[in-house]
Amino acid sequence: MKRIALIGLGTMGSGIAANLIKGGYELHVYNRTKEKAAQLISQGAVWAESPSAAASRAEMVIAVVGDDAASREVWFGPDGGLADAQPGTFVVECSTLSLAWVRELHAAAQAKGLKFADCPMAGSKPAAASGTISLYVGAEPNDFKTIRPVLQSFSRAQILFGPPSSGATYKLINNMMAAAQVAVLGEGMALAEKAGLNMNTVLQAVNDGVLASLVVKMKAPNIIARKHDDALFALRWMHKDMTYALRIGDELGVPLPMSAEVREMFRMAMQKGFGDLDWSAIGEVVR
Repeated sequence: MKRIALIGLGTMGSGIAANLIKGGYELHVYNRTKEKAAQLISQGAVWAESPSAAASRAEMVIAVVGDDAASREVWFGPDGGLADAQPGTFVVECSTLSLAWVRELHAAAQAKGLKFADCPMAGSKPAAASGTISLYVGAEPNDFKTIRPVLQSFSRAQILFGPPSSGATYKLINNMMAAAQVAVLGEGMALAEKAGLNMNTVLQAVNDGVLASLVVKMKAPNIIARKHDDALFALRWMHKDMTYALRIGDELGVPLPMSAEVREMFRMAMQKGFGDLDWSAIGEVVR
């Protein structure tokens, strides 16, 4: 497999594209704004005028976009990626999307004789650039075996959860749990600050104690310093992921009371104008 199409050159997509080029793949790219593709084109990527044009000759079509609406547009729009994809082509959705939409996209791909995998990503902009993101994969075993060499060119781990939609399910659960950790971290840091504790000492204790999960260690410095402008993952996207995760709870009849409260904290943060900041800005809500 050598001809790859990539749709979406945002925070994560640009890094993935660069690693695919480094991996020696013939890469065709599409983005709503061509300017974002300039550097990749200089490195050897081929510009496509539409998702359909990008997908028409590809053996695998990868999409990396923000939400269900954007995914629907690039796959089902007037010049969508499913329009001219040839039977047997792999449709690989690396975006974090709702379970209902992933199922719909999977069914549409099957109806056209295409193969499907959902491979949402764990990691942020630096990990995408360095090729060290993890992928949570939902795919048929033989399909996973076929596409894994391509996935390995831009990720450090590819974890197969089961058939299509299972990777999307776990990614939403993962983000739901991470959001809760960072939301309560923000409350704790606000309380420590108000109590007059030395915040450098607090950070040392957080990093050295039982609280020191990877995400807490990553976001605690931002929250303490109140620096959220470098949006490695925008707060509005975490709010979106929480919303999609709660829908799974509704479907399965699983009560998620803590996660529902955390989602409302992210909504409050968006109403305060923090939506485009890094999601560590959740720490500003109670300040």
